[in-house]
Amino acid sequence: MGLDLKNLINGRWQDAESGDTLDSINPANGEVVGTVPSSGATDVDKAVDSAKNAFNKWRLTPAPKRGEILFRAAELLVKHKEELGRLVTREMGKVLPEGLGDVQEAIDMAFYMAGEGRRLSGETVYSELPGKDCKSIRVPIGAFALITPWNFPTAIPAWKILPALISGNTVVFKPSSYTPLSAGRLVELIVEAGIPEGVVNLVHGAGDRIGER
Repeated sequence: MGLDLKNLINGRWQDAESGDTLDSINPANGEVVGTVPSSGATDVDKAVDSAKNAFNKWRLTPAPKRGEILFRAAELLVKHKEELGRLVTREMGKVLPEGLGDVQEAIDMAFYMAGEGRRLSGETVYSELPGKDCKSIRVPIGAFALITPWNFPTAIPAWKILPALISGNTVVFKPSSYTPLSAGRLVELIVEAGIPEGVVNLVHGAGDRIGER
């Protein structure tokens, strides 16, 4: 039985507006591993609007609280490591030890970035004016478009998504159409960890249809 994953837009799992789908194929034997939506420009625009709207609240969430969500995501990745590693192997062809290593990199990044919730810092320096000092702090930028390749289908999305989230930014994520299921399962676990609606949006599809958008 193949996996049937959907887009995630504003906290809702949904099909592409067109209803079109893409199959993810096991390169070793041609097996259909699962299906995902084949999205279009309208789906992308909805996801972008969702991320922009969610940014207004997420940026004000204290960084340590954001880190708590990422710690839960890390623990879920550990719990599901074997499943995710086997999915990576089926979907993109790595031998199983490397598929598991791919997932371990995502686990390591999740724990590291979760800890950054307590380490985000700025600078305080002396001013040339008496009784004054100069301060800088890190502030979120906004909604990020994140596009990832097929070769590390769990690790590279984690490298992009988790630093954006801990910094208070929101995400529109388009994984490679060759490895959408591995990336989709990562997002499912981030949602299970408690990420608020609209903070992470997932749009599946081919690069020539939605990547440029």
